[in-house]
Formats: sequence, C-alpha cells, structure tokens
Amino acid sequence: IIRRAAGLGSLSRRHDEAVYEKAWAFCDLLVIGAGPTGLMAALTAARAGADVILADEDARMGGRLLAETVTLDALPGVEWAEAVLAELAALPNVRLMPRTTVTGAYDGGTYGALERVGLHLAATPDLPRECFWRIVAKQAILASGALERTIAFADNDRPGIMTAGAVRSYLNRYGVAPGQRVTIFANNDDARRTARDLIAAGVNVAAILDSREDARAAEDCPVYLGATVTGTVGRRALREVIVAHSAGELRLQTDCLAVSGGWNPALHLSCHMNGRPVWNEAIAAFVPRSGAVPNLAAAGAANGAFATAECLAQGQAAALAALQTLDRTATAASLPKADDDAYAIRALWAVPGKRRAWLDFANDVTVKDVQLAARENYASVEHMKRYTTQGMAPDQGKNSNIGALAVLADATGRGIPETGTTTFRPPYSPVSIAAMGAGGRGMGFAPQRFMTSHAASLERAAPMIEAGFWYRPSYFPRAGETTWRETCDREVAMVRTSVGVVDVSTLGKIDIQGADAARFLDLVYANTFSTLPVGRVRYGIMLREDGFVLDDGTTARLSANHYLMTTTTAAAGLVMRHLDFVSQAFCAGWDLRLISVTEAWAQFAIAGPQARALLASLLDARLGDFPFMACGAVSVHGTPARLFRISYSGEEGYELAVPAR
Repeated sequence: IIRRAAGLGSLSRRHDEAVYEKAWAFCDLLVIGAGPTGLMAALTAARAGADVILADEDARMGGRLLAETVTLDALPGVEWAEAVLAELAALPNVRLMPRTTVTGAYDGGTYGALERVGLHLAATPDLPRECFWRIVAKQAILASGALERTIAFADNDRPGIMTAGAVRSYLNRYGVAPGQRVTIFANNDDARRTARDLIAAGVNVAAILDSREDARAAEDCPVYLGATVTGTVGRRALREVIVAHSAGELRLQTDCLAVSGGWNPALHLSCHMNGRPVWNEAIAAFVPRSGAVPNLAAAGAANGAFATAECLAQGQAAALAALQTLDRTATAASLPKADDDAYAIRALWAVPGKRRAWLDFANDVTVKDVQLAARENYASVEHMKRYTTQGMAPDQGKNSNIGALAVLADATGRGIPETGTTTFRPPYSPVSIAAMGAGGRGMGFAPQRFMTSHAASLERAAPMIEAGFWYRPSYFPRAGETTWRETCDREVAMVRTSVGVVDVSTLGKIDIQGADAARFLDLVYANTFSTLPVGRVRYGIMLREDGFVLDDGTTARLSANHYLMTTTTAAAGLVMRHLDFVSQAFCAGWDLRLISVTEAWAQFAIAGPQARALLASLLDARLGDFPFMACGAVSVHGTPARLFRISYSGEEGYELAVPAR
C-alpha cells in the first residue's frame, strides 16, 4: 500500500530479455559534449587530422544552441551547429556519437560511455537497446556544459514551476509555450533571455522578479527589483505567486514560473579520480580543478564560461593544446562572432519562510531538513547527505547539491568553499547493469568449456559435472552397474591391477619464459625452482601475500629459460591473475613472459602397472630411461607431444600432452 501510494512500481521478477552490446574505441581526442564548445574543439582537432570522437547525450547535437536565439556570424546558432556537424560527419577521422553519455573517467585515459541504440525505437530482434563503450583517448576535452539550478522558496514544487532554461528549450527548440502568462524569478542576467524570447514569441510575460536590487530593468514587461517569491498558490497547477519586493508585497496571476538560481558547470567527470573542484565566487559555482584527471581539460560552460563567445574561444584553445601534446600542428581559425551578453549573478539560495522549501525534488529534501542536520551536528557535507538523503536519488543531486551545501554552510557559519562538496563517483548518470554486463547472460556469464574427449565421454553415458566452467565426466557406468559406487570401485581396481586413463586437460597450464623465469618462480612459490634441472618436474606450493595457500601443482623445466606451470582446475584463472599482478607490481624490468596455454594442450593421465605398456603402443619411439618426475618431448603418431612422469594415485603414472588442435 505504501509503495503504491508513493508511486513506486514493482519488479516483474523476470530477467531482462532485451539485447545489449559492449564495444571498444580508441582515439586521439575525445570531446565530451557537442554544444558550441565541443563543436569548436572537435572541428579544430579534426581539421588537423586527429582521430576525434565527439559524444553527446542528446539525440541531436548542438547543445544549448538548439534552445537559444543566439546568432554566430549572423547565422542562427542552430544553423551554424548543423553546418559544423555536416563538415565533421564528412571527415573519415571523426566519429559522431549522439545519444551517448560519457559516464565515467578511469585510469589510463579510459572513459565509460553508454550509447542508447534502440531504446527510443520499437523493439526489434537483434537491435540492442544500449551499448556500453570503453573509450581509450590520448587526450580529452570536457565540454559538458552546465546545469541550471533553482532557488528554494515556499511551495516551490507545484506543477508549472520550471527552470528558466527549460522554458527557453520548450519555446525555441520544440515550439511550445509552457504557459499563457509566465513569470520569471531569477538572480542573474541569463534568465532575462527567457523573458525576451517569450515576448518575441508573443507569450505574455507577467513580470520579471529579480532578487538583485541594482539590476537593470530594460525588458518590455513589469520588472521588480529586490524581489523574491515567498509562496505559491494552486492545487493541480500553479495559479498565483506571492511576491515580496522593495515596495511591499503583491500577488501575480501566473500559470508558469520560470526560476533561475544560476548555472553549475557539469564538472562531475573531472572529479572521478578523487579530484576536488574549486569555488569560483564570480559565478557562485564550483569549477573543475586543472589536472584532476590526467589529459582531460575542461572548457566552455563546464569550465565556468557561460557566454557563447567565451565557449568558442575555450573550445578552440583546448583543442590546440591537445594537438600540441599529440605533436600535431594546427592553426587557430577565426572564431565566429556571437551576439549574446555576459553573465552576471548575485547568489540567492533560499528565500526565508515557514512553509516547506524544497531543495532535492527527487528525494523530497527541504531547507529545514538540511538545517536540522546541522543542529544534529551532521556538519560534514557527507554526513548531511546521508542524514537527509539529499543527492542520493538517481540524479545524484545534480539539481540540488550546491543549494543544499550552501544552506548547510549558512547553518554552520562557514563559507561554501570550506563546506566543500560531496564525492562525485561514476557513473555520471544511471547505467543499466545489463549494458555494463552485455554478453554476460546464460553461456556468456557461465560459458561451457568442453575437453577434446567430451564426445567420447557422452557416448559412454558418463554423467557430466562442472569444474571451473569445464564439463568433466564423473565416472563411466557399464551395463549392470546400479550405483556410482559400483562403477568407481571397478575403475579404482583397474588402476590398481592394470591401467586407467583420465582426461586432465582442465588443469591450468601457464607457459613462463625469459632469463628471469627461474627467479620469478622462486618469488611466487614457497619452495625453490631455480635449482630444478632441465627435463625435471617439481611440486610447489604457492602462497598469497598473507601466507595462506593459494594453489599447488607441478612445474616442469622444459629448457634453461622455459617452464610450464600446472595449476588446479578451479584456481587456473586466479593463479594467472596473481602471476600477472606479481609480474607487474614487483618485477618491472625483468626478462619475463607468461601466458595461459590451458586450452592449447589436451592432457591425459595414464596410471597403473600397465601404464608404460599402454604408452609404448602410442609413442613413435621406444621410451628409454624415464625416471619419476622427469619430463621431455615425445611423438605420438607423428604429432609432437610432451610426456611427464608424475602420479597422484601412487601407481606408476604418466601425463601425456598433445596439441588440442
């Protein structure tokens, strides 16, 4: 009942049947965001011959130019963007990736990105809904733009209350008037463009409410300076706003309230490697810290430059700097002239009042909730976040973080820079787990691995069991045997009195070569292998760093600098990962090469009093003196093979390895 009342759904309890993909891409320059900054950066780099990937989360590239009336070189911004995109699309060294959100920045210039391939289309067989990309870029430019923030005031959650930028987007991009009588409440000059665009489109602007007392009043509509919204009226939709201003109080009939508390640079990716942003008092927002992510440079609105001319200049400058690092020459082309105004703001985070003033609309966190957190001594922004759940919804606080920490700073008597921000972690926006794990369903998650003897085992009606993803026979029943114990007793008796054969191909096999191979084995094993003679095998125990046993097995010395390690079936992958780690972390500069060859060899254990006689019928040459724990090269019907004199059963035993293909 509570979940239904809250509007929460329920899981179907069925697995996701949609198709997802994963992909990899490599480039010289990754440009994140296709607004004016990103377009200018991509164009500059592409003309210089660099391999460029331009990714943007929108279905249509162009960024804010799609929602503004700004002109560039006397062209409407949207037409300039289309011309640039047409040139980029025609270049063979450019990949345009719309509907693609870069979700995380990782080590080594690697970025995660989610492409919405078929999510917007009707379900089609074999068309993936999403594709998760791993993009490796030598250089990257963060041109992700900025997010408009609101102002907290009493009853600011009624339908019809929107951000001023969203109103412009509806009007200029989609041709929709969000209201018939629109009021604008702001603390910055950028929101005035909303009023001018609405007036030019013939929409009635009831008033501009500017919280700054010294702001200009040049628009062709009522302008109230030093004004704040102290309340709203309306049940299913906004009908009226209550305004306090320098001359008193008034009520305005309005069905749409466009609110702008300023813009926050979308800097989250720059913080994904533990970097902290820097407070910029001039724009009342945080900006990226230079060098926070290696080889990633922020530009444009993501760097706190909100005028179009500044965005173009920073986009070009960032691309030229990246090209210089890439040892590519490029000339700075003349920039288009933009006609928009400079950005000016005076911070206003919350309007005092008795009724609820919402900060986080996704998690229903109010100004009073944050103030209560401070009184309860949750003065750290991280503690406040967990106490109130502010910023813990799917939007990760993109619309509320700065406002909430400003309220916390005021409640604790600190400045915003001292209060700091919460930790930004990937992903930047929600990512389907199915997309990240594409291919990991069914056999993709638990693949079936078959030995070369698999068909022969099935012909003999052997029950198959899984061992480290391998399918192995557990025993070979014969007619008349009613229990597994009868079969196993017969097989044991065969090994004790005659000979038995078992396929041991599933044991891990790791080929280790190099002048430092013996030194390496001495490091990873508890016992010594550098003294092992060529042509001999030794049993070894491998320990973890904490001293516990990781695995055991035998290692053969095939030549002076060539060893073959054998591991248990279940630990083959674990041991290979451990060896990779040790070689990279502790053996830098060593002459050492190692690779898994488990699937390359089919290996059979032959044990029992008649084991040598059985081998003699297979080998092309007579087996001479071959002592216990010896190894060497042999030939089986013309095929080069390897023979090991080892036994785990106590009987005379050998292991014969032949190439699997």
